[in-house]
Amino acid sequence: MKVISVNVGKPRLNPWKEMKLTGIDKQPVDGPVLVTPARAKGLGSVGLAGDRVYDVLNHGGPDQAVYAYAREDLDHWAAELGRPLPGGVFGENLTTEGIDVNGALIGERWRIGADVVLEASCPRIPCGTFQGWLAQAGWIKRFTQAARPGTYFRVIDSGEIRAGDPIQIVYRPDHDVTSELCFRALTLEPDLLPSLLAATALPRETRERASRRVAWS
Repeated sequence: MKVISVNVGKPRLNPWKEMKLTGIDKQPVDGPVLVTPARAKGLGSVGLAGDRVYDVLNHGGPDQAVYAYAREDLDHWAAELGRPLPGGVFGENLTTEGIDVNGALIGERWRIGADVVLEASCPRIPCGTFQGWLAQAGWIKRFTQAARPGTYFRVIDSGEIRAGDPIQIVYRPDHDVTSELCFRALTLEPDLLPSLLAATALPRETRERASRRVAWS
């Protein structure tokens, strides 16, 4: 289980949303990258030095500090789309190998390299920028139906990471709420929302949404 590329965003014009720029174009970085906790949502802050988000209403902040996507899932999509998909093309900060990113439990912790510890917080929800960036009509629906969302992480312990760093799962909470399950509940299967409450490490807004579903039922 390892990181095969660490990817940092290059600002690009964003014709797919009202904001002028997007940081979805992530490029692999040679050498170490400093990872620290992100500042409050709304400031564009993320966990990797040199990176940021521009859609500050929907992205960034402590619960979306680092986004990981598996090379195995990129390879699945490369075969489906009939085109190469290099590391970082889905906007992920970490392209991983040998670890089930979608199966990460909410609250699960990974040690990467010597010092960095990340905590799984929530899945990625696709947006219009993602669809426009890949230039695939109907991509949001296709990505959603596949339920291969990747996972956002909080930064628990800071440090440097680089391509090739090993990943070690150092903690697994006592519940079965995975990133994939959370994604399905938040998209096509809202009846699953009450089951998310078993995961105390969910972002506040997700817990509130699940609680409202319980109140309605």
